[in-house]
Amino acid sequence: MNIEHQQLSGDIWLPDIRHTPSPNQNERPVGQQISLLVIHNISLPPGIFGGDAVEAFFQNRLDPTAHPFFTRIADLRVSSHLYIRRDGTAQQFVALNKRAWHAGRSCFAGQPDCNDYAIGIELEGTDDVPFAPAQYTCLIRLTRQIQTLFPLITPECIVGHSDIAPGRKTDPGPQFVWDAFLAALDHTHAD
Repeated sequence: MNIEHQQLSGDIWLPDIRHTPSPNQNERPVGQQISLLVIHNISLPPGIFGGDAVEAFFQNRLDPTAHPFFTRIADLRVSSHLYIRRDGTAQQFVALNKRAWHAGRSCFAGQPDCNDYAIGIELEGTDDVPFAPAQYTCLIRLTRQIQTLFPLITPECIVGHSDIAPGRKTDPGPQFVWDAFLAALDHTHAD
């Protein structure tokens, strides 16, 4: 499958989604192959969907006076490569070949520092609210594009944040339907 992607100065930006670059990114270690996809959830304020707080957070523009919770996180510097809203629209904050700051202290298959070799996708949501069908549709499409660009990301290398930071993180949470997502992903791969 040949997909179009936009390369600017060697950076990989997926087509047909909004590009909103985050300053919270840097170079991956030299020679590091991208081999992991991490699924997260986020909502700001917690449990509230819509608005631009997540975008502002990833771009260091979050107003700490806008909500009491924001005072706790306004100084954090985090990002994700991609963010999928409840309506299935997606934004890209970091070029796929760059290192986004989404995983924190993490380890996969004995290899620490997952940010070095992972791509992060944030779903607008919480651990205890089902994700919207449109989010799965978008996630499947983006995952297939990512797998085409980075074939080391096999189904076994698609994990939740909770899998790489157990005891510290719980997302995407029990409402994320892994079986259906992976089955749909496998089905699209067969087409």
